[in-house]
Amino acid sequence: MRTSMISLGALLLASAAPAMAQEASEAAEPTPAVTITGNFGATTDYRFRGLSQSHEHVAGQGTINVNHESGAYVGTWASTIDDTYSLPGYGDVEVDLYGGYTKTLSNGLGYDVGLLYYFYAGAPKLNNTDFFEPYASVNYTFGPANVKVGGNYAWKQSGTADQDSLYLYSNVAVTVPNTPIPLKLLGHVGRSDGYLGKFNLDAGDENYLDWSLGAETSFQGFTLGVSYVDTDITSTRIGGDKFSNTKGADTTVLGYLTYAF
Repeated sequence: MRTSMISLGALLLASAAPAMAQEASEAAEPTPAVTITGNFGATTDYRFRGLSQSHEHVAGQGTINVNHESGAYVGTWASTIDDTYSLPGYGDVEVDLYGGYTKTLSNGLGYDVGLLYYFYAGAPKLNNTDFFEPYASVNYTFGPANVKVGGNYAWKQSGTADQDSLYLYSNVAVTVPNTPIPLKLLGHVGRSDGYLGKFNLDAGDENYLDWSLGAETSFQGFTLGVSYVDTDITSTRIGGDKFSNTKGADTTVLGYLTYAF
């Protein structure tokens, strides 16, 4: 039931001031319990935990989220990928389906827990590419900065070559005050262990680090960003740096442009 905030005196003036009555009515509209958000855009190189998934070429990407006021959400994210060099046998599109719960507390602390499902459209069933991955993170906002730490864990599944995988990471985002345009600085470091960690070719070392530094600006729904990305993956197994170049684990500077709706 909608509760009117218009007084009897305002009703008497309504015929002379319809705009005021309309504004009051709009102000009384309740916030919807469910909202739909999303974005679409492109990046010059789709990097997943430091590794190129698009053979260091442009990838189109987009996401749609359905959010409930309680903090529960479901969504999907998709990106074009390279089926020849980066992910042979995985098809041309990666689709991530996810659902979870997120909450921001009054003291600036927040958390997020959920479950991811990686689905590779176009991949033959026999390739067993798809897998689940639960995730959890906590974040803290103080002043213009937000610090986030989290982890993703995939148990042994067909899509992880019957080996578990653990990814731990930390992100930092700082909004720079008093700039002519909105400016945000971004930092990230992550560690892959297990299934993905095998890309590090040091003998007996099945883990690697990835890190990035970036900056982005936003205007009327558009976000333009640039990021420096690198890993500590070795490249001595097959002829100098050929392995890291083939897998897209070498240093790169990528750019991206998205539009949110």
